[in-house]
Amino acid sequence: MGLLLGACGSLRYYTQAVRGQSELVFHRRNIGTIVSNPATDPKLAARLLLAQQARLFASQHLGLPDNRSYTRYVDLHRNYVVWNVFAAPRYSVEPVLYCFPVAGCVAYRGYFAEADAKAEAARLQKKGDDVEIGGVSAYSTLGWFADPILSSMLRWDDDELDSTIFHELAHQLIYVKDDTAFNESFATFVQDQGLREWRQSRGLPAQDDRTQAMDNGFTKLVLDLRDRLKKLYASGVGDTAMEGGKQQEIAAFRERYKQWRDRDWPKEHGYDAWVAAPINNARLLPFGLYDQWTPAFAELFKQSQGQWLAFYQRVRDLARQPKLQRDATLVQLGRRVATSLAAP
Repeated sequence: MGLLLGACGSLRYYTQAVRGQSELVFHRRNIGTIVSNPATDPKLAARLLLAQQARLFASQHLGLPDNRSYTRYVDLHRNYVVWNVFAAPRYSVEPVLYCFPVAGCVAYRGYFAEADAKAEAARLQKKGDDVEIGGVSAYSTLGWFADPILSSMLRWDDDELDSTIFHELAHQLIYVKDDTAFNESFATFVQDQGLREWRQSRGLPAQDDRTQAMDNGFTKLVLDLRDRLKKLYASGVGDTAMEGGKQQEIAAFRERYKQWRDRDWPKEHGYDAWVAAPINNARLLPFGLYDQWTPAFAELFKQSQGQWLAFYQRVRDLARQPKLQRDATLVQLGRRVATSLAAP
């Protein structure tokens, strides 16, 4: 009975996924046609044209796949393309994993309809799990389809739009099943380094590092909370003490955040709403996934003399290693970065 119910649940999930992806394929329009149409809003045309230039740069200068991805546009008429559902047990910071034939096991499930995501979240909450729903503006099909630029992506500024194209194309180039931190860190490095080179090619100054520094500081605070909760959950105390300790740690995190903000970023309040909203284990899951190994990939790029094709070959060699060996190599690469930064 359990296997049958699981199969039915999977069938429903894949049905909505196929339906949602099919709608994107049906509604996509060639960007060249849109840009050349006099009736197109000039602001939309200008943004899509710049994105196409970034798309060309990605293939010609960054060595990313040269295919039809991001050469078409879809107006979604909604804020997000999918809603991801994250879940973790009430007293664990380890995610509930979802496994798929191509992508392997990941820490979330994506739904094309927000109502479906809420229904899945309610099912998980009924089981006693902590749950979080997050709207997603872009995603990759890993080259199985020609991924379009989505209207949800146009809510970003040009740098984020263009660099996200680099990020998603990087997933098409190299992807390792069952290793989200590796995949996302690799794609994030390509995104960040690609953006530096893209801006330089257009004669633009380097980005202000202030925003990145603030993001890094906040992520460090959240990861510290996750580590504290992990220790609490491993302590073996009873449920009442566990729940009390959990809430105390979350309250202490909010106080540490306020002190950090007031000391280092007194005029910045961009994270206030996130911190004030209810916090649970699932809400902490996305943090660290996208940048855990980025220093290691930066070191690998440096060792490749900044040559993209040589860098990708070294990443492929790394991807073929067993996970434990791969993680150990990434740790070593990261230590070299830390050592060089600490040197006088």
